[in-house]
Amino acid sequence: MTEQLRDDTTHTPTPLARILNFLHRAWIAELRVYSSIARAITRRPAIPAGGTGVGYHRPVLTVLFIFIGLSAVEIPILDLIVHPWPAVRITLLVLGIWGVTWMVGLLCAMLMRPHSVGPDGIRVRSGLEVDVPVTWADIASIAIDRRVDEPKQPRVTGSEYAERMQDETNIEIELERLLAIRLPGLAPKGGTHRVDRIRLWADDPRALLDAARPFLTTA
Repeated sequence: MTEQLRDDTTHTPTPLARILNFLHRAWIAELRVYSSIARAITRRPAIPAGGTGVGYHRPVLTVLFIFIGLSAVEIPILDLIVHPWPAVRITLLVLGIWGVTWMVGLLCAMLMRPHSVGPDGIRVRSGLEVDVPVTWADIASIAIDRRVDEPKQPRVTGSEYAERMQDETNIEIELERLLAIRLPGLAPKGGTHRVDRIRLWADDPRALLDAARPFLTTA
């Protein structure tokens, strides 16, 4: 049954395919770091016209701020230590600034790319990469249902896709039929999967449910 539901598990990607996929994902993530910072500066979140954004960042926001703060403090400290060696100093300075920028971009991505509920359906998002669209015609029901899964559990188990935040989800979407979704990366974790249930974490599950209700009643 599982083999029938997961299209990309029928073959194992070659080492070259994995390397090329990694480079492609790294490039896309790099571009989204800067586009997310630009969105934050211009206050243009990725929410469709007539739609509502619902965040998922609250459980990790404090940790992200701590990492950004520590990374920023680390730059002048290392610069002071390696000051006598210009080549090392410049290299570490560039890497340090890039690292802080990347962390800020990740934070901006989580803020500017929330789950969205709009006329076309729901987009399930996470960080720089995940963006799974689901149309209203594919959705049977949406309910608040908090669940804590085992650590490091796969996103897709059987025909269920779960986009967790710290191993937790609090929204369950039942689909009308098996739906093909595409996740970042290659099989078995990424690629195309067929699912009939989606679970996700929303900082305000009630707001997501309220935003979805008008579209569900007219679908």
